[in-house]
Amino acid sequence: MTTGQVGAAPATAAVRRRITVRGVVQGVGFRPFVHTLATELGLTGHVTNTGEGVVTEVEGAPAAVDRFSVRIRRDAPPLAVVEAVEGEDVPATGGAGFTILASRAAETCRTLVSPDAATCDACLAELTDPQDRRHRHPFLTCTHCGPRFTIVTGLPYDRAQTTMAGFPMCAACAAEYANPADRRFHAQPVACHDCGPRLSLLIADPDDRTRPPRPASATDPVAEARRLLARGAIVAVKGLGGYHLVCDASDDEAVTLLRRRKARGDKPFALMARGLTDIAHLVRVGPEERALLTGGSRPIVLLRRTRGTETAGTPGLSDAVAPGSPDLGVMLPYTPLHHLLLGFAGDPPGPRLLVMTSGNVAGEPIVTDDEDAVRRLAQLADAWLTHDRPIQVPCDDSVLRVCDGEALFVRRSRGYAPFPVTLPLPVRPALAVGGDLKNALCLAEGRRAWLSAHIGDMDDLETQLAFARAEAHLETVTGVRPQLLAADKHPGYRSGQWAQRHTGERPLVRVQHHHAHIAAAMAEHGLDGSRPVIGVAFDGTGYGDDGAVWGGEILFADYDGYRRFGQLAYVPLPGGDATVRRPYRMALAHLRAAGIAWDEDLPPVAACPPDERRLLARQLERDLNCVPTSSMGRLFDAVSSLAGVCHHAGYEAQAAVELEAAALAAEHEPGPGYAFALRTAPPGEPGAETIADPAPVFASVVEDLRAHVAPALIAARFHTAVAELVSRCCVLARERAGVQTVALTGGVFANTLLAEDAARLLRQDGFTVLRHRRVPPNDGGLALGQIAVAARTAHAYGGASAP
Repeated sequence: MTTGQVGAAPATAAVRRRITVRGVVQGVGFRPFVHTLATELGLTGHVTNTGEGVVTEVEGAPAAVDRFSVRIRRDAPPLAVVEAVEGEDVPATGGAGFTILASRAAETCRTLVSPDAATCDACLAELTDPQDRRHRHPFLTCTHCGPRFTIVTGLPYDRAQTTMAGFPMCAACAAEYANPADRRFHAQPVACHDCGPRLSLLIADPDDRTRPPRPASATDPVAEARRLLARGAIVAVKGLGGYHLVCDASDDEAVTLLRRRKARGDKPFALMARGLTDIAHLVRVGPEERALLTGGSRPIVLLRRTRGTETAGTPGLSDAVAPGSPDLGVMLPYTPLHHLLLGFAGDPPGPRLLVMTSGNVAGEPIVTDDEDAVRRLAQLADAWLTHDRPIQVPCDDSVLRVCDGEALFVRRSRGYAPFPVTLPLPVRPALAVGGDLKNALCLAEGRRAWLSAHIGDMDDLETQLAFARAEAHLETVTGVRPQLLAADKHPGYRSGQWAQRHTGERPLVRVQHHHAHIAAAMAEHGLDGSRPVIGVAFDGTGYGDDGAVWGGEILFADYDGYRRFGQLAYVPLPGGDATVRRPYRMALAHLRAAGIAWDEDLPPVAACPPDERRLLARQLERDLNCVPTSSMGRLFDAVSSLAGVCHHAGYEAQAAVELEAAALAAEHEPGPGYAFALRTAPPGEPGAETIADPAPVFASVVEDLRAHVAPALIAARFHTAVAELVSRCCVLARERAGVQTVALTGGVFANTLLAEDAARLLRQDGFTVLRHRRVPPNDGGLALGQIAVAARTAHAYGGASAP
């Protein structure tokens, strides 16, 4: 046979080809698919899982082998993601039939574990069919759906290396598992009523929650849980990646009680609906949102409320679900248990909309362990709907929204983790630990970067322990053994302290917060770093090179470094976290910086108690505990309070969220926005070249307030002003450096009203605009940027720790 030619052997001679398929190819029915395809084409050989992926050897007529080589990629199963197909001709060996061999372990694993997937239509049909042996089976699954990442304990992906190892298959399930013609052929979580996990329902003692809950006497735990929900109870329900706290979303008393027990403040709750018809009167669902809601990942999707649903009296929905929010977070059922809990035709009536929030106390990680759930949720839940299949990996629900017709992550977790992001440049094995808020870590090697599921805020010991477990598990399922670590520059970040303790002999690279945000946007868009971008990084907090709190930054940046071109003018941040929780303090700091008196008619002045106001004035005058900040997030807080929208923040970014809601409710076009003053810093002065001073904005807002302009119109005008500021600064930056590409990043750009307006103005000015699509713009995407920067920085320092 001529070297390099496909199918050049004589037609009568059999050829044999070894084909390695890499990507998401384990746990998705790939080997059964290969078996069926090879049998259809009359080929002999075998297929197996290895640490490198799926390896197949096929032998037969050259034309049939060629067709197999094409179709193995083109016709792959629905959950498979084929990244690479490599083939080599090997000597023919003869033999008959096609077999699936036992999986081969490998010292290094480079295959990809599939994310968990929502119940497929075929399984849902069985769930509702009284004649099917899996009718109403809460753990029904097949090769096209069900748990994957959250049950994997090791690779290759086989039942023995999942949390299903403790559930031996019955004869019927084993027969399906071994039958190449069956949809459950080598489906590792396969089970049924006879051999699968078991549900149970526990009831709390209402008089003494320190007592262990008692088992319910009901024969059908799901039906009893549904009855409890209909009567106003709060039920902890064990899902794929942890427990949810669940109640009837139409029951004001139940929702308010859950909010109080969970110490939730006014932070919106997510909803689970039976179907789209149950939310049609509440929200706007476009084709992009519909695709996200009904797809295999089933995230929470933030949907804009329809006019009038923000106020009291919305049919079927408690006002306590999402007070002050312009959106409702909605998801559809993604497990058989969810479908059963919401009920089918003929079931006893129950809630049609459920509040479905993470099973934890505010600030703690989601609960996964059953004993832990009883202990930690004892003061929150009235009952526990649980089961005996262990959860290996905590995995919160993902949260997305649609911005300019494209999906935008707010939280990347279940349904997406641990699928990797392709890197534009190869990197040596590395670990980035992310930030301290919305933490997610990242392992990378070669051209792949694996991000963990959402871990949470690192100020809690339980979250720090969850971080360590997530890091160890991600190393197990990726095979990456990091030779380099990366962390944020903030000296107080617990993520960075963890990295410092675990460096050993490995270098640790510290990456500036906003540089990492911009690098993440560059990396996910495939930029190789050969040309800089204008990075607009707007968020709440980031440790600056000068020790100030940055957050309103415009940088010239590539992976090798950055230069600060623009910034919001510094104002004092009096009292740190106290000011974040009380936006009126930030408003008063900005008014003072703008030279505007604290007159009693201004909302933040009236909101601040007189004694606190006097202390705050003294603190600002003497510059006591006042770190300078350029934060755009804090500016949104200040304007929210000044407009009278939000004076107290019970959750992160509440003031900004409510300001966006007010802007969306404006009944008139905002007209010209307020205008920031732009000035050029004197040569040699530390800081950015261009300073954006918000003082004129505050003066205009005060003028509007005294003219009795509605807060909604003030909010809309402020959003317009910020979008125009982005455009003006980027035009100046282009004039200075000739850079044509702008990356919009940082948590402030999760505000779609601002993000869409800013992008529209930039495109009108001829810019190429990069926005996040693969990772969140907030700190949940920080680790990806740290990887990209650290890989280049470590190379520049010859592998030593960067200063």
